[in-house]
Amino acid sequence: MFRNFFTAKRICRAGIIAALYVALTYAFAPVAFGIFQIRPGEALTLLPLFFPEAIPALYVGCVLANLASPFLIYDLTIGPLATLAAAVCTYLIGAALRRFTGRGAAAVKIGLGGIFPVLFNAFVIPAVIVFLCSDGADATAAVYWATVGAFLLTETVWVIGLGTPLYAFVANMRRRGVSAFTDRQKPAAPPPQPQT
Repeated sequence: MFRNFFTAKRICRAGIIAALYVALTYAFAPVAFGIFQIRPGEALTLLPLFFPEAIPALYVGCVLANLASPFLIYDLTIGPLATLAAAVCTYLIGAALRRFTGRGAAAVKIGLGGIFPVLFNAFVIPAVIVFLCSDGADATAAVYWATVGAFLLTETVWVIGLGTPLYAFVANMRRRGVSAFTDRQKPAAPPPQPQT
C-alpha cells in the first residue's frame, strides 16, 4: 500500500508544497507572525482536497516557516500540529466529497475543506499568543477573543480568498490531465513491431 503511495511524483509535489509554504511565509516575515498574520501560504491548506501528500508537506512547511517566529518553542510544536490536524480534516472532506460534482461542488468543497484551517488556526494560535507567550497582564479572555476574531478574519482571507483561485487552477490542471497535477501514469509505449 505505502509503496504505491510514495511515488516520485508525490514526493516531489510534497517538496514543492512545503517549499512554497516556507517561501510565502518568509516573503512576508515581518507581518507573518503575531495577531494579524499576513500569510498567503495559508491558501495552500486547501491542497489536501486534491493531494494526500499535502498533509505532511504542510506540516513540514509550517515547521520550517515557524523557525522565524518570535514564539519559537510553541510555533515549532503547537502551530504545526494545528496545521497537521487541519490538513487531515481537509483531506477527509475531499475524500468524502470526491464523487460530488456538478454545479456548486467546488464551492462546497472549498467551504467545507477550508473551514478546518481557518478554525484550527483561529482558536489554537491565539491561545498560544495570549496565554503562553504574553506577560500575565495581557492573558485575559477579552484579549483571547479579540485575537480569535483577528485570526478568523485573516485566515479566511488567505484560505478562502486566495485559496479559491488556487483551487480553481489546480482543478483545471487536473481536468486537462497535466501530469504534474495528476497521479495518472503515461501509458506504456507499444512494443516495437518486428521487421519482416
